[in-house]
Amino acid sequence: MPAKNVIKQYTEHGHYHIYNRGVDKRDIFLDDHDYQTFLSLLKTYLSPPIKPDPLSPFKSEPPYRIRRRQDMNLREEVQLLAYCLMPNHFHLMIRQNTSRGIVKLMRRICTSYVTYFNTKYERSGTLFEGVYKAILIKEEPYFLHLSRYIHLNPVKTTKLGLLSTTAGSPANYPYSSYHWYLEPNPPLWLNTSLILAYFQKNTAKLPNRHTSYSGFVEDYKLDPQSSVENLTLE
Repeated sequence: MPAKNVIKQYTEHGHYHIYNRGVDKRDIFLDDHDYQTFLSLLKTYLSPPIKPDPLSPFKSEPPYRIRRRQDMNLREEVQLLAYCLMPNHFHLMIRQNTSRGIVKLMRRICTSYVTYFNTKYERSGTLFEGVYKAILIKEEPYFLHLSRYIHLNPVKTTKLGLLSTTAGSPANYPYSSYHWYLEPNPPLWLNTSLILAYFQKNTAKLPNRHTSYSGFVEDYKLDPQSSVENLTLE
């Protein structure tokens, strides 16, 4: 019987929770450069493609390299809504506009990262615990709660709903998209507007009528019946 969420249901304009961890629960990020390399791959494939200026006298790259980068760009097919990289696993929240956008993105990112990691640490073989998992988000409340779950991954939640972390606020964790949600100009490869729109126009539908995303995340109270809070990596 296949592992949970390995068999995936891909739809156009669907929202997904994508996650995976290291084989045998081993760490997949060992230093800051590893984290930054994974994030740079997301940036590479999801940033707006840079078109060369035909009038520029400076030719820094051969035309074939520029064309190759444009062909590999997936910005029109996939949007990254939230992310969190932890030492032995990662979480991505993604909207895909085409039925195969996620397949293309994860294949390129995982293949490139495994090649980088194995070369750097002089190892071979599998890095991740099988194929990445994917959950199609079908309900609106889950959409918001999932973003909070992802952004609270670096902190611990007590039964009283208090947050405990050596970094203090989850905004201090450098390998999560949460801090970008608190700033006016997030990077072009991260789409924060879909989630933040709920806190600008739809406050009547929000749990506890939160009027800010930071309040929604950091005033979290543990709900043992919530499917998001009970979500674990198999």
